[in-house]
Amino acid sequence: MKTLVTSTLAGAMALGMTATFAFAQDVTLRCQHFLSPKASVPARFMQPWADKVMADSDGRIKVELYPAMQLGGKPPALYDQIRDGVIDCGWALPGYTPGRFPESEAFELPFMTSMSAEASSKALWDYSQKYLLDRMGDIHLMAMHLHGPGVVHTKGDPIASPADFAGLKLRGPSRQANALLEALGATPVGIPVPAFPEALSKGVVDGGVIPWEIVPPLKVHELADSHTQIGGDRALYNTVFIWGMNKAVYDGLPDDLKAVIDANSGVEVSGLAGRAMDEGDEVGEQVTAGTDNSIVTLDDAAVAEMRAIGEKQTDAWIAEMADAGLDGAAMVADAQALVAKYADN
Repeated sequence: MKTLVTSTLAGAMALGMTATFAFAQDVTLRCQHFLSPKASVPARFMQPWADKVMADSDGRIKVELYPAMQLGGKPPALYDQIRDGVIDCGWALPGYTPGRFPESEAFELPFMTSMSAEASSKALWDYSQKYLLDRMGDIHLMAMHLHGPGVVHTKGDPIASPADFAGLKLRGPSRQANALLEALGATPVGIPVPAFPEALSKGVVDGGVIPWEIVPPLKVHELADSHTQIGGDRALYNTVFIWGMNKAVYDGLPDDLKAVIDANSGVEVSGLAGRAMDEGDEVGEQVTAGTDNSIVTLDDAAVAEMRAIGEKQTDAWIAEMADAGLDGAAMVADAQALVAKYADN
C-alpha cells in the first residue's frame, strides 16, 4: 500500500509538473495598431498573420489585435510601446519620430520606390538587414513594408501640374514627404493619418497625401473633391512601416515557438504586408471612381519636373547624412538597386 501511494503521488506530481510546464509555454501576444480593423493592413495582413501564427503553433501562441490604439497612447508612441513591453507586438511608423531612424528615410525619398508595394517591401526588408538592425536592435523585427503609390487628395480643383501645389496646406506623413511638398510650393502639415479626416473637414488642411487603400476607411472620398495620381514607374513618396515584437517576449519563447515566429517573419512576409496595401489600393480607387469626384493622372512632363525636384532633395539628404557621419550615398544606391531588383521580378 505504501508503495502504491508513493507511486500515485509521484505520478500526480509528474502530471502536475508537465501540465504546468506546458501551460508556461503558452503565450498570448497583445498587438496594437492605430487603424480601423477594416483597413487594408489589419484586415489583409495582420489578421491573416495572427491566424497563421496561431495555427502553426497548434494554438500555443494566441494573437490578440487591438485596433485604433485601444490599449492607449498615440501613434507616434508605438515603437516605444513595443520596446518597453507596454504591448507585445505592434505596427509602427519610424517617420512619426523624425530623426530617430535616419537610415529608414532612404525608402521615403521622392520617387525611390516602385509602383508595387509588395515588390518594394521585399526590397525594404533586404535593406533593413544591412542598415536598420543596429538602430532597431531594441525590438525584434518581424516584417517591414511600404504602401503603394501616394495620391494627392484635395478639396476644390484637382492638382493638374506641379504649379498647382503652390499655396496649398497639405497633410504629410513624414519628414521627407513634407520636404517634397514644401519644395513643390505647398505648406506641409505633419498629421498622423487617423487625424487627417477631421483636419480636412475643418479646413485645417486643403488636402493631403495618402495611398488609395486608406481612402475608404477614412472616408476621404466623402471629404475631398479631387484626387491626383502621379504617373511613371516610381511612387511620388512612401512611408516605412514596421511589424515588430518586444525583444524580451521573443527571447523568452521556447525554441519551437521562436521557430513559428521566424517562419512568419522576413522578406516574404514583408512582401505579403505590401501586397495587402496593393490590394487595398485597387479597392480604394474603385470606390472613389464610383463617386462624382475628379481623378486625374499627371502627364510625363509634369512627372519629369517633379522628379527633378525630388533628385535635388535626395542630394540634400545624402549631404545631411554625411554630416551625421552616415554614408547616405551608399544607402541611396543600395535602396535603388534593391527596388530595381524586386521590381524586375
